[in-house]
Amino acid sequence: MSETSVYNALGGGAVADTLLWRKCYSGVILLIGSTLMWVLFEKAGYNFLAFLTNASLLLAFILFFWAKSASLLNRPLPPIPDLDISEETVIAVADEARVWVNSALATLHEIAVDGNLKTLFSAMFGLWLISYIGSFFNFLTLIYIGVLLSLSVPFLYERFQSQVDEKLIVVHKNMSIVFKKVDLILQKISMSQKKQKKTE
Repeated sequence: MSETSVYNALGGGAVADTLLWRKCYSGVILLIGSTLMWVLFEKAGYNFLAFLTNASLLLAFILFFWAKSASLLNRPLPPIPDLDISEETVIAVADEARVWVNSALATLHEIAVDGNLKTLFSAMFGLWLISYIGSFFNFLTLIYIGVLLSLSVPFLYERFQSQVDEKLIVVHKNMSIVFKKVDLILQKISMSQKKQKKTE
C-alpha cells in the first residue's frame, strides 16, 4: 500500500508548513495567539465586540498620529496596503460556498422528497453528535480545541503514518461490516413501508 504524503494532502504551501511544524515560527505564533485569545475571551470574560472596537480605535489613533507626525517630520507615511478584495477571490469564495449549500440542499431533498432513511439517520446522528459535543464546550472553546488538534494531529500522523494506517484499515473493515448490516435493515424497513402504502 503506497502512503500518500501528509504534506501534499494538506495542500502544501504555508498552511501545511504551519500544521506540520516545518516552519516553527508560524506554528508558535498560531498557538500563542489562539491561546491568548481563548484566555482573554473565555477565562478573563472580555467581550469580543468590545475587544474588536477598542483594538480598531487604538489602531485608528496610532495611524492618525503616525500620518500627522510623518508629514511634520518628513518621514514615510504608514505602510497601509490597498485593501481591495479582488473579483477572483469573491468568485472563488462564492463557488466554494455554493458547493456546500448545494450539498446541504441535496441532503435535505433526499430526506424530505425521496424519504431516504439512511440519509435521515446519518443526518440525525451527525447533528446529534455535534449537539452532544457542543453541550460540553462553548463555541470559542470548541474553536480553540480545533486549533490545538490541527496543530497536533497532522504532525503526529506524519510521524506514525504506517502504524496509524494499519489500525485504520482494521477499523474501516469492521465499520463497513456494521454499516452493511445497518443498510440492510434500513432497506427492509423502507421496503415494508412501500408495501404498506401499496396495500392502502
